[in-house]
Amino acid sequence: MDTVHLSLSSLCFVTLVAVVFHFREPLLEKLRERQKVDYYKLSGVPAPNPLPDFDVDKAKARPYRPFRWSYHQTMSLKKMEPDYWLELESTYRERVAQRKALYEKHGEKIINALPGSELACRELMEMVIQFLCVRYPKQFQFDGRTLYNRILDTQSDVDKADPLVILNDNVPEDFLLTLPDPKTGLYTMVAGVCCSSMGWNVATKIGKPLKDIHTVVPDYKEKMEFSMDRRMPADKPIQRGSWGLEIGQPLWMQDGDPHFALRATQDPNLKIEDIYLRVDWQTLRRLPRSRSIVFNFKALFTSFSNFRNEPYVPHLVLKVLREGKKNLMEYKGTWHIEHKAIPALENWCKEQEEKGWVPKNWEVRTLDEDPYFPGWKETM
Repeated sequence: MDTVHLSLSSLCFVTLVAVVFHFREPLLEKLRERQKVDYYKLSGVPAPNPLPDFDVDKAKARPYRPFRWSYHQTMSLKKMEPDYWLELESTYRERVAQRKALYEKHGEKIINALPGSELACRELMEMVIQFLCVRYPKQFQFDGRTLYNRILDTQSDVDKADPLVILNDNVPEDFLLTLPDPKTGLYTMVAGVCCSSMGWNVATKIGKPLKDIHTVVPDYKEKMEFSMDRRMPADKPIQRGSWGLEIGQPLWMQDGDPHFALRATQDPNLKIEDIYLRVDWQTLRRLPRSRSIVFNFKALFTSFSNFRNEPYVPHLVLKVLREGKKNLMEYKGTWHIEHKAIPALENWCKEQEEKGWVPKNWEVRTLDEDPYFPGWKETM
């Protein structure tokens, strides 16, 4: 009886092992295939240049100043620079910690995905991992299953964790994924990870077509709707920047947040050093496999006082604040800082003219260096 029992047990064990290996081999093969996917070749977008000596604690974001004149509502699109799809800089640790805390507290308002978006989410994660490992080889490594983050000393198992959570835990960047609605053909937001939204969140936008998401944007339908719903090839990603002037550095603000009340008054005690430029530097690209169009952006804050030493920038900003189209400026919400910002800009304009940085009576226009300013590389 014992012999029969042992034989049956052995048979069961052998069968179990065979079943495990039967299913394990295809999984291993999928892992091997995933490691072989070259998204640069697949998309036609070149790989970034590696930064073998990169030091995140000393790294500075490029000084984006997307100010234009004449100032009107357009996408102001430029060809994306492959090296800067994702850009790490000295606020990295702080921002990732903020993002993790926001997700823990707010859940689906930060990360959410609809059924049918799984392939796009995973593809995006794989592309991000591939970019990080090429661009920052000492900071990130990937063995086909585990992403090693040497900055934070963390590991992420890509077969167990939600792809969007992995992104949130490793990249201080927001991602919104869209796919065409089967019924209407309009691009609809199907997934997102977003920690730097102002007055909205992923839960309020998911499932909506782009035209409904952008109803509050001035002139969107007339100037931007067609370009946003157009067909975009995978090998032609684009970039742009949006900006605002804020008191402090608010990253994620929702309706009812006390910080919004600051926009309703001009505080006579406001200090120039408390005003910050917020730039949301954005890219738009199509994923080559899922065909999802992904919008990603990162909030960067710079002290308003920096403009004093940036040629032409005070002239441009002053012109926009004084003469910008009313509905656009109301949407930007700059009124609450203008009583302090405008006099400061006037003084800095005079200083720069006296120093010979800007010709007197210069006719304000969008700079040739847009979205930067002359001499910006020396500030890095």
